[in-house]
Amino acid sequence: MYIAQLSLSLHPHFKIFIRMKIFKYTVLLAAMLLTSFWMHAQQENINTANYDGTVVVLTKKDFLEKVYNYEKNKDRFVYEGTLPCIVDFYADWCGPCKTVEPILKELAKQYKGKVMIYKVNIDNERALASAFGIQSIPTYFFIPVKGAPQYMMGALPRDTFVKVIETVLLK
Repeated sequence: MYIAQLSLSLHPHFKIFIRMKIFKYTVLLAAMLLTSFWMHAQQENINTANYDGTVVVLTKKDFLEKVYNYEKNKDRFVYEGTLPCIVDFYADWCGPCKTVEPILKELAKQYKGKVMIYKVNIDNERALASAFGIQSIPTYFFIPVKGAPQYMMGALPRDTFVKVIETVLLK
């Protein structure tokens, strides 16, 4: 009732001005909401889709966000991603790691959008390697979306990677 009384006593030009302001701010709010939803969707896509089919290097922070937050979930493994993944624990000086690197790059392209392939440099991320007891490199974690992760050590041939991807990660 008060608003109606107020609007009756206002000058007609001022009423139009107020209506235009209300419309402007309503459109602005709608645009902000849509932009927020779009940006959230884009962030989800960045986290889950392997757009260019590359192997992604993870820091501890990235690992906690994208793979497994072992600081928060100490009692059980909770995968943070939406696509299955392979995590390669490696070092730049490791000969077998260098041998497998082209295979992982090829698999990242082949399984683009289906499987994420991550790398963790144990020299740069000592705390992360220690948390998982990595004593031999390369070590690979194969993590399905649901279920327990599996791991393998050593320079694996391409056929082994494909077999594990097809039977464990994409089943």
